[in-house]
Amino acid sequence: MTEFVPHPTEDEPAAFREEMMSEDVATPLPLAGLAAASAGALALAACGGGSSSSSPSPPPTTVVPPQRVSATQASRFLSQAAIGHSKADVLNLSDSGFEAWLTSQFVVNRTQRFWDFLTTNGYDVATNMNSTAGFDPMVWSQLMGSGDVLRQRVGLALLDQWAVGVDGFGGAWRQFALAAYLDILWDNALGNYRDLMEGVSTSVAMGLFLTFLGNTKANPATGSIPDENYARELMQLFTIGLYMLNPDGTTVMAGGNPIPSYSQADVAQAARVWTGYTFASTDNSNPARMRLPMTNVPARFESGGSSFLGINIPAGSDAAAARKLALDGLFNHQNVPPFVSKQLIQHLVTSNPSPAYVGRVATVFANNGSGVRGDMKAVVRAVLMDSEARDDGQVNSATFGKLREPVVRLVQWAKAFAVTSPTQLWPFGNTSSSANRLAESPGRAPSVFNWFRPGYTPAGTVIATSGMVAPEFQITNEPSVIAYVNYMQSVIANGAGEARPNYSTLSALAADSQQLLNELNLVLAANQISASTIAQMKTALDSIAATTTDGASSRIYAAILLVMASPEYLVLR
Repeated sequence: MTEFVPHPTEDEPAAFREEMMSEDVATPLPLAGLAAASAGALALAACGGGSSSSSPSPPPTTVVPPQRVSATQASRFLSQAAIGHSKADVLNLSDSGFEAWLTSQFVVNRTQRFWDFLTTNGYDVATNMNSTAGFDPMVWSQLMGSGDVLRQRVGLALLDQWAVGVDGFGGAWRQFALAAYLDILWDNALGNYRDLMEGVSTSVAMGLFLTFLGNTKANPATGSIPDENYARELMQLFTIGLYMLNPDGTTVMAGGNPIPSYSQADVAQAARVWTGYTFASTDNSNPARMRLPMTNVPARFESGGSSFLGINIPAGSDAAAARKLALDGLFNHQNVPPFVSKQLIQHLVTSNPSPAYVGRVATVFANNGSGVRGDMKAVVRAVLMDSEARDDGQVNSATFGKLREPVVRLVQWAKAFAVTSPTQLWPFGNTSSSANRLAESPGRAPSVFNWFRPGYTPAGTVIATSGMVAPEFQITNEPSVIAYVNYMQSVIANGAGEARPNYSTLSALAADSQQLLNELNLVLAANQISASTIAQMKTALDSIAATTTDGASSRIYAAILLVMASPEYLVLR
């Protein structure tokens, strides 16, 4: 499929809003015309919404969060911090304040792990050995059904960085390999980054996906060398990135060129560390071995030592000692705090954080105030409570914000309207199709580079000419926007199988389209949809008579869809 490349003009957003509510789409169902227009308008809206002017944002100020916050502030915070939220969640946070909410979320226990979902629901039977049965229900059950909404959001962000896809390797019990892997990410999402690195580096799923399970030391007789996949991506994607970074995440330059953070020689030396790994159990009759950390076969491990990035592994070191030295060395590399911090900011708050914002969070990553490096609770708190994140003036900024990830949009709808799955089927399935679903599905990344890269920018747009990035636009084009609107039209009205929404809180508002839209604007969009857009939506909704039960339901479905398809919702500020 050829990617749609938008070429916005200065007056495009206003023109788009007029087109969005023209007579052609006044009857909200279906809204394919709206979807087709959205891809072009979004490329500009992602960084500025209603205007392409690049007026500078006011400088961030130190924010001391009050005990109470407004409902609008609460909804905006939850849109950044939670995988999804309801009106009740907004009101509760408004009463308690940001800090109290974070403190409470930090101590919420996981009610069920991914692995336990599969075993509890009987997916560990022999007939599922060579399939991925249970995988998608397992993922949706966590994202939509769990109360640890902060952990779910951070876990998804980590999965976007430490990407593994269930379709990316063969063999038996793939769904269980991914369940064990996701449990590593989710268990450590609010733990320590070094523990996360350890868990991933001995995970069967990562060993299969990046092909170092079964990796063996060099053989001079045949000329074979160790597989370099994990050694390279551990540096490039998971820890230090391609170029040397300053503490604020800006690139270190020399002679006008960025300084590489590692060389091919470093990759070759690091690959020696990741030899000899294999399954800890030979019993493949049940999925249990997918949960065990990989073990090492000494005869296949390169014990001759290695040296890379200033990390020296003495000859004669065993695999565990070599792994510890390698991971400790990478964890303490100067790039890790800004590299990891910037990506977390991009996933949760804004695609183009200022160097000062990155620097403040990176400082907390390097030292949480008690001498601990990599404390994810402290880092997540720093990301969400930073003055730039909490500055309400950013809503009007031309450079602040991010395109909402499609999966997060779907889950936000599910959480807002109490979607449940009484039989635990969670039948949303694989949503990766860009023709009729979301163009993204959690745990089904097509490569280790995920669905979208943190440095992606849509060519030919104001975003590109301004030197900014918009990662989620890598999966955003004309067909995928149409698919999103059509898919959401279906699930909003019908749910997915037995997983159904509850719109009882909206039923009393259906007769008054203004109140209905005001409610949805607050809960879903933190009141960021403009009054003029709401007025156009109201005109469309008023064309749907709400005098019968079916009419009221149709008006509710249309209102939700109009809100969730609008550029002012799709771009989170």
